[in-house]
Amino acid sequence: MLGYLVLVVLQIIVAWFGKDQIAAHIPNLGALIDAAVEAAIYAVIVWIVGVIGSFVLKDVRMPHSSTLVSALIGALIGAAIVMFLPQFGVSLPAGINREFIPLGGAILGYLLRR
Repeated sequence: MLGYLVLVVLQIIVAWFGKDQIAAHIPNLGALIDAAVEAAIYAVIVWIVGVIGSFVLKDVRMPHSSTLVSALIGALIGAAIVMFLPQFGVSLPAGINREFIPLGGAILGYLLRR
């Protein structure tokens, strides 16, 4: 259990700072596509940190490709929430960073399939 807690903290830190480094090399293609690409970047980073963490951390299992898919689905759901929720007249609280919702979706998707 402690291994997964450390893994989640590592995934948050690496994905939060690594996404900007990777997204800087990808051209802008529109708001919707950019949100989907950023969600995919979050999912891949979370999965790669999970693979590396499975070698380093004790009691952390190696993630499979289905874990990557579930992390991608979770991140895309998070990106969809950020993009489409304001169209339904519901706004997110001002204290919530909009970039953290796809990251949280990726981590939740990763943990659901671990």
